[in-house]
Amino acid sequence: MALLLSFFPIFSVLLLVLSHIAGAATVVHDFNITWVRANPDGQSERPTIGINGHWPLPVMTATINDTVVVNVNNQLGNQTTTLHFHGMFQNGTTDMDGAAQVSQCGIEPGSQFTYNFTVKQSGTYWYHSHSSGQYPDGLRAPFIVSDPDHPYKGQFDEELVLSVSDWYHQEMQVLFPKFMSKANPTGGEPVPQAALFNDTQNLTVAVRPGKTYLFHVVNVAAFAAQYIWFEGHNMTVVEVDGVYTEKAEAEMIYLSAGQRCSFMVTTKNETSTNYAFVGSMDTELFDKVPEGFNNNVTGWLVYDNDKPLPTPVLVNEFNELDDFGLVPYDKKPLLPEPDQIITLDVMMGALGDGKPYAFFQNITYVFQKVPTLYTVMTTGENATNPMVYGEFSNSLVLGHNQIIQIVVNNHDAGKHPFHLHGHNFQTVARSGEEAGDFDSSNSSQISYPAIPMRRDTVVLNRNGYLVFRFAADNPGVWLFHCHIEWHMSQGLIATMVEAPLEIQKSLTIPQKHLDACKAANVPTAGNAAGNTVNVLDLTGANVPPKPLPAGFTARGIVALVFSCISALAGLAVIAWYGSVDMGAASKVAEERRIAEMNQQESRDPVSPVTQATTLVELPENSTQTAR
Repeated sequence: MALLLSFFPIFSVLLLVLSHIAGAATVVHDFNITWVRANPDGQSERPTIGINGHWPLPVMTATINDTVVVNVNNQLGNQTTTLHFHGMFQNGTTDMDGAAQVSQCGIEPGSQFTYNFTVKQSGTYWYHSHSSGQYPDGLRAPFIVSDPDHPYKGQFDEELVLSVSDWYHQEMQVLFPKFMSKANPTGGEPVPQAALFNDTQNLTVAVRPGKTYLFHVVNVAAFAAQYIWFEGHNMTVVEVDGVYTEKAEAEMIYLSAGQRCSFMVTTKNETSTNYAFVGSMDTELFDKVPEGFNNNVTGWLVYDNDKPLPTPVLVNEFNELDDFGLVPYDKKPLLPEPDQIITLDVMMGALGDGKPYAFFQNITYVFQKVPTLYTVMTTGENATNPMVYGEFSNSLVLGHNQIIQIVVNNHDAGKHPFHLHGHNFQTVARSGEEAGDFDSSNSSQISYPAIPMRRDTVVLNRNGYLVFRFAADNPGVWLFHCHIEWHMSQGLIATMVEAPLEIQKSLTIPQKHLDACKAANVPTAGNAAGNTVNVLDLTGANVPPKPLPAGFTARGIVALVFSCISALAGLAVIAWYGSVDMGAASKVAEERRIAEMNQQESRDPVSPVTQATTLVELPENSTQTAR
């Protein structure tokens, strides 16, 4: 279907010129996290999480090899928080990864916390809360790391930063209870009310003729992927998720939640026309598209302020670049055959409480009483036993420097953008839609590229499969999860405990991190249940609700609920009918009808046996003829 783009809201661009500073530096950020009010789409003002009294949030910048220090002061008053630096490997600093109850305790209101790490990567990243589905309330922004040795240095004149996102008019603490409820057993995700660029709409980007701009684009959405294109201009992709690529020309790109892309756009040599650029949310992700839903946003490359802003043209189909075919600039070859193969089947369904959950291998993730990293640090040699982390942390222990292959089979009818903390990975196989499970005996499925595409967030197609590899060369505790925030809240998470004995040798947890746990009354030692005496005794560990009784499904629950509603409605009608005054004439007629029935029965009596049964058993081999 053609998309009429002229009526859609507009996205804006935050212009950032990155300086290439020679030598390493220490970059310090003091973030006072508070509530502010915002109305980015002009439709509904709401509480939003700001930093230092402002929203949109600041774009973080650094140069490769810089030390980044972020001092967080949580002044939200009613919520804990954390910060995760999405795409940062955190080599040697897994305790700075920012995942609540995994690598740290949540930062309680009124508490402080310091993140301190060295940036060893360049490219396009972002930072966001990793606590209780919080970042869609506004706690997210780009993080750009410049590189004096950028492989395309000298081929662009300026760098621009563009975030794309969805936006909800209600806070997550309002939406999540409605989503995770018995009234929503099939798990239909809330549809956002708007799409944004740089957390606003209706702004323009001033450009000069004959120049090349390097756009750093980050999808910071809670849910929606977006198609992005520039009218009258091609994009030359040169980086995805912090991995430089060989140049790839594109008319349109597709970015899921969590994905990033850098591309060069060269402007025209004349200034007679301004040009639209467009973002369009992927509505295939939504269970139901609301009537009148506005899924597109539009902005303009402005060559001349005195010229009109043209209406975008109709798009008959989406023709996005297939990122599977991208070739990393460093041409790193396919990793060797794996030492460890992990298969994860994605499933969605309800548990015994009637609420919707998500599963890997029938396990839905539950945060444990002790942060998983702290269990690593306090269980000695037992840290290599996945049992100590609790069954429902879905922990997988990886051997140091082993080649890991993960197969993800999608048993769900929706797409899922999967993100791995601590690594990027080689995507060696990805099926189209409805391809079924991966079959390693099928030669057509194991014809892997010699130089696979690498990134840290990749889209798994509906009812299809994904295969990726990485080297377990970064000891730490790393989550692997769907980056649709609704699915994370449902438990679509696994935990990679990588080289736990190496972590014990090299890491010391900062005292301030332990103080944060004390403020939250969270234990910092022992197994998942907090047992320090017998770490193989998981009594008291956090667990999900029990499964549904055999035979129940989400659809069955819906049918049962509506059957009960229908039955109650029917009883109500009967009760109402019985209580209505029939009127004198109707009463006389009814009494006469009953009297006539009684007279007929007295003339033609029926035996008690016949009255009691309506089934007549025929003699064997007999037939009954209708007359």
